[in-house]
Amino acid sequence: MCGGDSSEHEVSMRSAQGLYGFFDHDRYEIYIVVMRGSDWHVCLADGATAPIDRNDFSFAGDKGRVTFDYAYITIHGTPGENGVLQGYFDMLGIPYSTCNVLVEALTFDKYVLNNFLRSFGVNVPQSVMLRRGKPRRLTDEQIVARLGLPCFVKPTADGSSFGVTKVKRLDQLSAALASAFELCGSVMVEQYVEGTEVTVGCYKTRDKSVVFPVTEVVTDNEFFDYDAKYNGQVDEITPARISAELTASLQALTSHLYDLLDCNGIIRVDYIVSREADGSDRINLIEINTTPGMTATSFIPQQVRAAGLEMRDVLTDIVENQLNK
Repeated sequence: MCGGDSSEHEVSMRSAQGLYGFFDHDRYEIYIVVMRGSDWHVCLADGATAPIDRNDFSFAGDKGRVTFDYAYITIHGTPGENGVLQGYFDMLGIPYSTCNVLVEALTFDKYVLNNFLRSFGVNVPQSVMLRRGKPRRLTDEQIVARLGLPCFVKPTADGSSFGVTKVKRLDQLSAALASAFELCGSVMVEQYVEGTEVTVGCYKTRDKSVVFPVTEVVTDNEFFDYDAKYNGQVDEITPARISAELTASLQALTSHLYDLLDCNGIIRVDYIVSREADGSDRINLIEINTTPGMTATSFIPQQVRAAGLEMRDVLTDIVENQLNK
């Protein structure tokens, strides 16, 4: 299930092509279903498409009506990453690859997630949240006084770094907020944390827990922006050039977060590792991705290869964990 209604539509389409190649076609009959708004259609082998009947998530095939046993959701953004599509599949009784409605909604909103996890002792950058068209409780000057410069302006519910600005001067904040508000009705201004950016993937089934090797993210850009993510302006080093102790701490925290949130399928957690005054490492959570990118060069396939595993087997684990309950 790919596409969606956010700025990440095309990224999702690329993830679908990656997943289509990764899946075990001897074991499963795979279809790509594309959605945008009310247009839901399945892509057929001959290049044609057929409309999806949303009453039961089926379509009319050459040999009769085709229904689905499982939905692998790779929509980045709404409605596949915020719980909307998960609620639809829940009502139809069709199992799916992601977390449930509550967890998807929680993790999709960066500001809400960070404040929720802070209550469990997780280190997250300080931030403030503003809503489009609502009275502001803080001026630009007060925001900068609280968070310092530089700081980041982010849509609270968007991805792939769309609408994200690194603000270095007070006079840049207003334009950065306007850019973010074009994509989302709520915007987070977040404290800048200097350090090493890393990311860790994880999935669990009833009988196994798999935490992948850590990837280090290095870019000469101002931050890990869209060009760094998708246009090659980055070095992604797996395994990361960090100590064994820090690697173990990052993997343990990722596993803990998976359990704390009661996640399902593959997640990827992004961190900045900064230094405390005494020289020790401080792990700062930046974001949890519940539908991470799945192209051949995305972080998760890289980490799977580094772990000596096959994407085909990982995906089979995830599907069979629910189909064989």
